[in-house]
Amino acid sequence: MVHMPSKFLEIHPKDPQSRLIRQIVEIVQGGGVVVYPTDSCYAFGCHIGDKSAMERISRLRETDRHHHFTLVCRDLSEISKYARVNNQQYRTLKAFTPGPYTFILAATKETPKRLQNEKRRTIGIRVPDHPVPQLLLETLGEPMMSSTLLMPGDEFPMTDAREIQERLFHQVDAVIDGGNCGLEPTSVIDLEGPAPLVARRGKGDVSAFE
Repeated sequence: MVHMPSKFLEIHPKDPQSRLIRQIVEIVQGGGVVVYPTDSCYAFGCHIGDKSAMERISRLRETDRHHHFTLVCRDLSEISKYARVNNQQYRTLKAFTPGPYTFILAATKETPKRLQNEKRRTIGIRVPDHPVPQLLLETLGEPMMSSTLLMPGDEFPMTDAREIQERLFHQVDAVIDGGNCGLEPTSVIDLEGPAPLVARRGKGDVSAFE
């Protein structure tokens, strides 16, 4: 399948333009892969139900099948459909979302198997504190599947949307330029055990979990 050159959309990072967001939503709903800014770093996103879009992201990142994809949600109300959350976990989520954290939780039956960690049947959940994904998710009306924009062999995620566009020109369907993003991916907190476990130190402060 030959991919068209990706669209490059400059979106205001604090006050995103709805008409541009609608274009992105159409691309996601049509099975496209997009690059979008978050409160940690740029990320790949695609429709939660689209297996081939997810496989494209896996190929771009050269990830194995134990890689945790993340469900990016607009708020906590969407989480319970895809993850089993007890009271203690809910309190933690409420205290640290929105923010630069990914939380590992047990997946529900609603969650497509391919999104779950194959061994543990868990799913990463995240609520970003950034106007662009917030409006994108609100317009989409459901969570998006996501993965950090970290390319094979790179030590850090790419931060400049123009460079991302040049490098991934024919491999993604749209690049949203929301200004420079950070280099640090989210902190990953595993909530599945008896106590929270810091699985990856990233942008969010993890002192509360140690």
